[in-house]
Amino acid sequence: MNFTKTLQAFIGLSLIAFSCKQTPQEQPPQQYTIEQFMDVKEIYGGYFSPDESKVLLGSKESGVYNAFEISLETGEKKQLTQATDDGVFPMSYFPNDDRFLFASDKGGNEITHVYVNQLDGMAKDLTPDSAAKANFYGWNYDRTKMFLTSNKRDQRFFDLYWIKLDDIGNESKLYETQLFYQNDKGLNPSIISNDEKFIALHESITTNNSNMYLYSVETGETKLISEHEGDADYSPEFFSLDGTELFYLTNEDYEFMYLKAYNLMTGESRVVEKEDWDIYYSYLSRTGKYRVSVINNDAKTEVKFFDGQTGESLQISGLPEGDISGVKISESENLMSFYMTNSSTPRNLYVYDFRTSEYKKLTDTMSKEINPDDLVAGEVIRFSSFDGMQIPSILYKPKGLKPGEKVPAMLMIHGGPGGQTRLNYTPRLQYFVNHGYAVLAVNNRGSSGYGKTFYAADDLRHGQDDLQDCIESKKFLATLDYIDTDKIGIMGGSYGGYMVMAALAFAPEEFAVGVNYFGVTNWLRTIRSIPPWWESFREALYTEMGNPNTEDSVALYNKSPLFFAHQITKPFIVLQGANDPRVLQVESDEMIEEARKNNVPVEYVLFDDEGHGFKKKENNITASKEVLKFLDKHLKEVK
Repeated sequence: MNFTKTLQAFIGLSLIAFSCKQTPQEQPPQQYTIEQFMDVKEIYGGYFSPDESKVLLGSKESGVYNAFEISLETGEKKQLTQATDDGVFPMSYFPNDDRFLFASDKGGNEITHVYVNQLDGMAKDLTPDSAAKANFYGWNYDRTKMFLTSNKRDQRFFDLYWIKLDDIGNESKLYETQLFYQNDKGLNPSIISNDEKFIALHESITTNNSNMYLYSVETGETKLISEHEGDADYSPEFFSLDGTELFYLTNEDYEFMYLKAYNLMTGESRVVEKEDWDIYYSYLSRTGKYRVSVINNDAKTEVKFFDGQTGESLQISGLPEGDISGVKISESENLMSFYMTNSSTPRNLYVYDFRTSEYKKLTDTMSKEINPDDLVAGEVIRFSSFDGMQIPSILYKPKGLKPGEKVPAMLMIHGGPGGQTRLNYTPRLQYFVNHGYAVLAVNNRGSSGYGKTFYAADDLRHGQDDLQDCIESKKFLATLDYIDTDKIGIMGGSYGGYMVMAALAFAPEEFAVGVNYFGVTNWLRTIRSIPPWWESFREALYTEMGNPNTEDSVALYNKSPLFFAHQITKPFIVLQGANDPRVLQVESDEMIEEARKNNVPVEYVLFDDEGHGFKKKENNITASKEVLKFLDKHLKEVK
């Protein structure tokens, strides 16, 4: 468990963006409705069935996520669950039959439970404690038991449990879990060795510094194996098949995360793979025939294949052209599922046969009503900020502009802190650009993916230097002859929503409008009200943001837009989920109430059945419609 990723999960869903190339003298694109853009099917997964005849995936085509399976031979797709309110997120078939596991919560409260979908189609809750949060942690190497984590013993920490496969289906033992590792100190289980003798543990110290431990199941000994000076992050990835080495990612003495191997006998480490960007994750296929590394290459995904035994780089022939991600290799190592995108198409699921070097496309997620040529590609750009730091961003220019035509622009700020806007397809972004708005997605300092120095550059300076990066982006936009520099707004979600409100409160004349998706407005309350299961990351959060129970409370107060709402002069809209456990509804309620005292045009869209981020297609459609209506009224049409 890597804290960089985990903190992003706490304070934010990034509003992720995607792109397409412009060509000279383009024809004006057809204008589409948000319903048409949302008709693009959101999918994830690609888990092989035990006989490798089909794959399991999640799809949002029914309005919320449900489980589907696709036959590899015929391409026939079958819906397996019929959820209408709370999404179903499939995670794995069972090793020997067509039962499968899925996760689900209630109304977006993020207290996820793990369910097994039985052969009769009935779902059984494997973690029925209503107050406990649980996660599926994988199968053991022999596929005789499953591992789960749960905070049912102590809501602050996640223990590791196992359930014997033979007990699943035995009604009297269905919920019997056995404790495998008790987590008393916030040392979170990451990887289990194939012989189940060792567990690699991860400890967050700060958002830029962590430790890695080796726990012996037989002796109960916990050994620190990442002694280091200064800041360095560690992320256990996998054990070697024979259990003699632990492979892990680290940025020790380097800007980017790279792959090393720790010898359990000698205590020595060796470098396995080093890239010019972060290696996001790496893993071995079943018998070690392949090692797969996924690299975060300047906001796009790069996948590399290696011989798992020799480390030799492998060239996999016959793959389609495009940005490949989500690689999963089957147990037989004959097949591989993966996702691919290109500039004008949302991601689709493919399966590749290593024996024939041929692939098959399994999904077609694009709406039949949308011409891919009307979609807009993003261009990765960089601009110099106030102190000379280069800020990477992604620019989206509306198609079909006439010579001399100028359009309004919106900054789009990702969640986090520590998120990253990437070159991915996002319906709402395409919707706004299709309706005449340029978008600049800013990866301000503090964003992940650009090295640990860049990532740490906003620590304890949130709402200051990172906000200044957003303000400085206007200088770049001013160099573009198609931007109406008097009509530049700012939008974002979660931490990005905080940046919106910080911009309006602390730099009230810089942006013409703001669009705040469930953004933090009162840091004192937000940090004090973190869920109990974030206990192991509390100190890391304090180190980055500040401790509300010390003198840091003054700084947290001063960077909280709620207390400076009287300075807001520009219109804004807030979109909030009533069940949000991270940014509580009261934050948005109070922000709206205070800002309205200034007679500033303020709109509020509250969803009673959503949490942090909107999972339901219907609600996303409503949200995007309301935002476009707001922008047209307060930005585009203002003289």
